[in-house]
Amino acid sequence: MPECPELHLAARYINEACGGVVFAGGVERSAVGRGPEVPFSSEAYRISAASRGKELRLRLAPLGPGASQDLVFRFGMSGSFRLHPAAQLPRHAHLRFLTRENPPRALCFVDVRRFGSWRLGDAWQPGRGPCVLSEYQAFRENVLKNLDDKAFDKPICEALLNQKFFNGIGNYLRAEILYRLKIPPFEKARTVLEALKEQEQARRKKNPSLTLSKKLKLKRENPDLLELCHTVPMEVITAEKKLFDPDDSDNYAAFKNWLQCYLVPGMSSLRDRNGRTIWFQGEPGPMAPKGQTSRKKRAQLKADPEAPTPEVTTHTSKRRPRAAAKPPKLVTEEEEEAAAKPRKGRSRGRKRAAAAPDSSEPEPPAKAKRSRRTTARRGRGGAPAV
Repeated sequence: MPECPELHLAARYINEACGGVVFAGGVERSAVGRGPEVPFSSEAYRISAASRGKELRLRLAPLGPGASQDLVFRFGMSGSFRLHPAAQLPRHAHLRFLTRENPPRALCFVDVRRFGSWRLGDAWQPGRGPCVLSEYQAFRENVLKNLDDKAFDKPICEALLNQKFFNGIGNYLRAEILYRLKIPPFEKARTVLEALKEQEQARRKKNPSLTLSKKLKLKRENPDLLELCHTVPMEVITAEKKLFDPDDSDNYAAFKNWLQCYLVPGMSSLRDRNGRTIWFQGEPGPMAPKGQTSRKKRAQLKADPEAPTPEVTTHTSKRRPRAAAKPPKLVTEEEEEAAAKPRKGRSRGRKRAAAAPDSSEPEPPAKAKRSRRTTARRGRGGAPAV
């Protein structure tokens, strides 16, 4: 699922690709897009973007008279923006803004899985805290002054997905942050963060005369969890090899190489109480869910997901594997909840698979079997079958 680095890079992509481009006409919406019609039309307008946590705001600003129109997007699991020739629109382009060029191009909100959405207006979603990227000091203060909130009664891996306090952090970022600090994912969040608060207070008392440059140096050498909530996403954004460049076909491989924990072979994994998988190394911590066994990712599983699958022709190989148990209902993101629901037709597929023979060896016709039995009886003197 896109997290704050992807939203930030998407906003930067829009501003760079559309900075000098003039758009015209109305906004086109697909019939299945998860958002309202956009009541905006102009003979000439420009588009700019800004991000905050897991949201992106698009502004349509007329070059002449008329009011601007703002839209706020959530990317769901697969949302992104692309600028394409209008004659060659990508599939699943659910919202389209046409340029005034000849031939025209279209800035498209592309969302294959359709969990992304948009709404009219410039307001960020209420209840989300300050952004870990663009509002770091406010983010840090918001966490440390609210440690008595019941959200911090939960394991730290679950608290990190609470957008009221960690706006922009998602599944892969929480794994990378906890791994670098060697914090067990199922340690109580308040225990982790109160220790951090005490360390900060002790450091201030011990070195009240530290210059700003020395303070910054100490933070770089010994970052705490809240600092990593800012610096780890910044690594993705400032990477020399662009990890989420829409025009770079090798970006997925570069992103996999950047990961140190998430989906990395040799790491363990467990599902948290919201059904989300957390990757980690070492002990899970005292609040780990009961009844689960930590699974380690094997090296051979880190294969290219786009590698071609060999063709299989035997009858038994066509049987579908048994569907995995449905995970607990998720509460952090509604698009994840929708993704966890079983797809239609799966039970019928299992019934057909159960009826398939266990061997690829074809059964002989019934007539042929009777013929062999008759021959055998004649050879034994025509003894009757028992």
